[in-house]
Amino acid sequence: MGQRDAEATRARILAAAVIEFAAHGHSGGRIDRIAREAESNVRMIYAYFGNKSGLFDAALSDAIRRMAEEVPPRPTELPAWVGELFDFHQRRPEVLRICLWAQLERPEAASEPLETYLAKVESLQEQASPAISAVDLLVIIYAVAQAWQLAPVGLLSADGRASHETRRAAAVEVVTRILI
Repeated sequence: MGQRDAEATRARILAAAVIEFAAHGHSGGRIDRIAREAESNVRMIYAYFGNKSGLFDAALSDAIRRMAEEVPPRPTELPAWVGELFDFHQRRPEVLRICLWAQLERPEAASEPLETYLAKVESLQEQASPAISAVDLLVIIYAVAQAWQLAPVGLLSADGRASHETRRAAAVEVVTRILI
């Protein structure tokens, strides 16, 4: 029998948990589906994460950390950064979805990982002004980058401009105008 790779198993469980909880939330997510998708078992999930809430919180933190690593802040190029965040959310909608579920069902978990956000706020301090703080700027950047994922489908098709490139350009333009 081959040796188990604990880190690989844990990573597979987290990846499956992000997908499951993004689709169904904390309440609707099922540990048995996560175990099956991760090619693991329920016992291993409880051994690694303690309970369903522990797994949800770990999946949320992992998703946020991965986004921070894949799309680090670009304080001197905020319009370009919003475009990269836009692309990330189009490519990985499950990250935004699990964050939304966390705000709805587990707001105590949604504040994690605070250090990730503090580092981003600190990196934006030079771009801040008396009218717009670094926190406000970060909220605006995220809101613009995420807006197309959150908008009603009917609204998105109302003007016939359904291309990724057109919407990305609009996000970049909005942030460019805010900074002027």
